[in-house]
Amino acid sequence: MMWLLRFLLFALIIFLIYTTVRYLLNPKRKLELAHEQKRYYFLDDQNNVRKNFLITYKGVLFEGEKYLGTTDNAFEVISIFVWPRSTSALKGMVREDFHFIERKITEQYPNARVDWKSPIKEFMEKNHSSATPFGDLI
Repeated sequence: MMWLLRFLLFALIIFLIYTTVRYLLNPKRKLELAHEQKRYYFLDDQNNVRKNFLITYKGVLFEGEKYLGTTDNAFEVISIFVWPRSTSALKGMVREDFHFIERKITEQYPNARVDWKSPIKEFMEKNHSSATPFGDLI
């Protein structure tokens, strides 16, 4: 009977260690932590084209939808649409932030064209000269 209790205690300890390690290495937990700390994190399953990816940067959570197409040599992700989960979180972001995100996406998917959904699309399409304080006066 004593050996059974020892075995159950040993099994419980192994189970607790296993679940702790799984929790610490969970990518979604890492994404949430980076989001809270306003750091960059890219969560993606590159082997599953149907599954959207998530990016957090400066406290804003973005979602990206991948589309498969053909390149000269193979089927690849050729088009990606990206949008923020909450547009109110975009406050304070500048054009360079969106260029940074585009660069990180193209590192993962070099054959893909990145398109932003509204309102970022309109912001990125604005002429750089209209971003000056005096706009059309210059």
